[in-house]
Amino acid sequence: MAVRIRLTRMGRKKNPFYRIVVADSEAKRDGRFLEVVGTYDPMRKPAAVNIKQDRIDDWLARGAKPTDTVRSLLKGAQAGQAAE
Repeated sequence: MAVRIRLTRMGRKKNPFYRIVVADSEAKRDGRFLEVVGTYDPMRKPAAVNIKQDRIDDWLARGAKPTDTVRSLLKGAQAGQAAE
C-alpha cells in the first residue's frame, strides 16, 4: 500500500479550503484517508497553512510521499517558522 500526503478539498463553490491528509494513493481525492495532518486556506491573504509537524515527520519516516503541492506547502511552512 503506497501512502501519500495530499490535499482533500473542502469548503464551498468558489471558496475552497483544503485539509492536508495522509491517504492510500489509490483512494479518491475526497475519499477515505488515514489521518488529518494539517489545513491550507488559499483564500486568506497571505494563504494560511497549519500543519502538525510531528505527525508529518512520523509519516515521512514511515515512507509516505508528499505530492508536489504539499511538498511546496511544507517548505513554505518551515520557512515561515524559521522567520518567527
